[in-house]
Amino acid sequence: MTRSRDPIGRRAPTNEPDWLTLGQAAKYLGVAQSTIRKWSDLGRVPAFYTPGRHRRYRRADLDAFLDRSGPGGRLQSGPVVLVVDDDAGVRGLVRANLEAEGYAVQEAASAREGLAALEEEAPDLVLLDVMMPEVDGWEMLRQVQERFGAGAIPVIVFSGKIEERAVVDATSRGASGFLGKPFDLRQLVDQTKQIAPV
Repeated sequence: MTRSRDPIGRRAPTNEPDWLTLGQAAKYLGVAQSTIRKWSDLGRVPAFYTPGRHRRYRRADLDAFLDRSGPGGRLQSGPVVLVVDDDAGVRGLVRANLEAEGYAVQEAASAREGLAALEEEAPDLVLLDVMMPEVDGWEMLRQVQERFGAGAIPVIVFSGKIEERAVVDATSRGASGFLGKPFDLRQLVDQTKQIAPV
């Protein structure tokens, strides 16, 4: 069995199922390889290195990371962002990118779930999809303002309808920002940082 040493000198087995390559670890967490690489560089996910400087991840470390940052958990620090979208893929993508920047991310799959989450803990920012079944994003925004006061919790809305009227609607209804879908993730992160700096 091949073994390699990490920078601290511990021996890291590379052929055992408990040790994953960068690609396997990214798939295990459901994120892009560039995301987990960044998390490793930031010290959020421990990585071991082979003599050829290839990263290896211990499954237990990945599980611990998921426990801290999964839908029921939080990372230790950073502003809290609540992502409300009925598309699990969009929520996961936004979560991965914001957590890589140091945010603690919570998820809600509907406006009702989002409102329930707000009652438990007011986040620093809400990212809200307009087009959702049953209760849409505009109605949730109205209820947030009714319950907490206009502007008390900043809200960025996003919608597949990218038209001037939608942007005007967002502003007139009290949203802090508007993004069209599919959105530019860099733009999303930049707007998030403007409203809730890390």
